[in-house]
Amino acid sequence: MKNPLLRGTALASLGVVAFSLTFPATAWGLESFGPWSLVALRSVLAAAIAGIFLLARRVRPPAREHWAGLAVVAGGVVVGFPLLTTLALRTSTTSHAAVVVGLLPLTTAALSALRTGTRPPRAFWAAAVAGAVVVLGFTLAQSGGSLSAGDGYLFAALLVCAAGYTEGGRLARTLPGWQVIGWALVLCLPLSAAGSALGLAYEPVHLTGHGLAGLLWAAAGSTFLGLYVWYRGMAEIGAPRASQLQLAQPLLTLVWSVALLGERLAPAAPAAACAVLVCIAVTQRVKQPRNDLNC
Repeated sequence: MKNPLLRGTALASLGVVAFSLTFPATAWGLESFGPWSLVALRSVLAAAIAGIFLLARRVRPPAREHWAGLAVVAGGVVVGFPLLTTLALRTSTTSHAAVVVGLLPLTTAALSALRTGTRPPRAFWAAAVAGAVVVLGFTLAQSGGSLSAGDGYLFAALLVCAAGYTEGGRLARTLPGWQVIGWALVLCLPLSAAGSALGLAYEPVHLTGHGLAGLLWAAAGSTFLGLYVWYRGMAEIGAPRASQLQLAQPLLTLVWSVALLGERLAPAAPAAACAVLVCIAVTQRVKQPRNDLNC
């Protein structure tokens, strides 16, 4: 595509589709592995894929000034978000977790505005906040008016993931998107390898077809491919606009949770997910400040 806006939107949307399968894949992976083992193994496998690409392309290591940002990406999207959401899914359904994570677009947009100094217009924030209110209302309704331990993990995951997305989008202005996630994965490899050894030593393993498929998708699809196209798209259209495309992620995950896991949806779940879709149209139609397109 010659139009950067269309190309960036298409790439970021492909990333959202990949991310929407993460929770069902994690639920499958937990059939075979403990939460710590699963998170560490997915990082090791994704780092192996990234390492092959980096070696095959003979990519030189990033400049020294990029490593701090890569550490934020690694801590947020390679370690923090996968670990916290995996712990949450031990007590929460994927459909519930998916709608809670519908808060991620607003969180990412807010952190991006603070980090880059961008100022999206009021209509953008109104739509983003409306989507967040729907998500919070759903969460409280499903938990009887109070938050559970699983929700605590999910809300913590939102913060670390938004930080990783924001920093990765900033780095993608100077580094190709696949190199951003590739080097972040390589940076985490010593920690993830040690975590894999410890996790496998102390957590039981019961290999199943679902468990292996879930691990492979979480590593290759969600962690590497999904983040690769996501960061490329974010570099094209800016973090605030790209982040709001993730408002579609809960609806997609709800579909996967029924089709792949046989979950029964709460009556309010589809309505909540569809409501946030309305906000996407608003945030994508609002004209962004010119410098936002490169944030």
